[in-house]
Amino acid sequence: MAHKAGFVNIIGNPNVGKSTLMNAFVGERLSIITNKAQTTRHRILGIVNGEDFQVLFSDTPGIIKPAYELQTSMMEFVKSAFDDADVLLYMVELGEKELKDEAFFERIRAAKIPVLLLLNKIDQGNEERLNEAVTLWQEKVPNAEVFAISALNNFGVQEVFKRILELLPESPPFYPKDQLTDKPERFFVNETIREKILMQYKKEIPYAVEIETEEFLEDERIIRIRAIIMVERESQKGIIIGHKGNALKWVGIEARKDLEKFFGKQVHLELYVKVNKDWRNNPNQLRRFGYQS
Repeated sequence: MAHKAGFVNIIGNPNVGKSTLMNAFVGERLSIITNKAQTTRHRILGIVNGEDFQVLFSDTPGIIKPAYELQTSMMEFVKSAFDDADVLLYMVELGEKELKDEAFFERIRAAKIPVLLLLNKIDQGNEERLNEAVTLWQEKVPNAEVFAISALNNFGVQEVFKRILELLPESPPFYPKDQLTDKPERFFVNETIREKILMQYKKEIPYAVEIETEEFLEDERIIRIRAIIMVERESQKGIIIGHKGNALKWVGIEARKDLEKFFGKQVHLELYVKVNKDWRNNPNQLRRFGYQS
């Protein structure tokens, strides 16, 4: 049997369930998930291997109109998803009626590759709302096949995966068959810590934060990690640490629990907080953190 392989890139507005879907496909928690917009900042590759296929899923940031340099870089990741896709997954949620950027919307409608429009969160509505939504999106994106799914409940996901395999081109694998992602271990440490910060803090604080893992030492029994939480202002540093260090302690405990599950062994995690002034608008810092080449 011929081998199939290709890139399947997931795009859509913030919070429509892209990361949940990616994790459902891959069977691992590669993308962090919170109820806040801009949770995903990078383009994250998740690899699903079978005997005669390799699917390279790509989770991307939610489509927004950029307000600062970091967000501009995030939208470049989304644009790149059009360049190498063999299949494009355009994800919307029940009740949604438009994409926040008309230029992206036109690119989806003009795409020459197969487009699967995934209508997510159908568990939150009734049959009448679902039928109305399917009709709406069939009219808006006539070049797309529409699938109704619930990524959170894994409903309809296998049907989408089956269709993806039918659409993939014949190709040898792009990565070794035992590889799960293109990201290094430190990336997942950084993302796990950032997820806990998104969960714990309000307003602008989570968006002013970047994580850098300075040390990752692994032996047979334990992984020792030292990570820095970067903030933009001194006042934000105090908020991250919290009264008597309690807020930072919570982040460390919760991140360590998830990292121990992810790596399958004991983790010792040290967290520090530093001010990195206005890093979100600094091209040098954005390159340092992998947002610009």
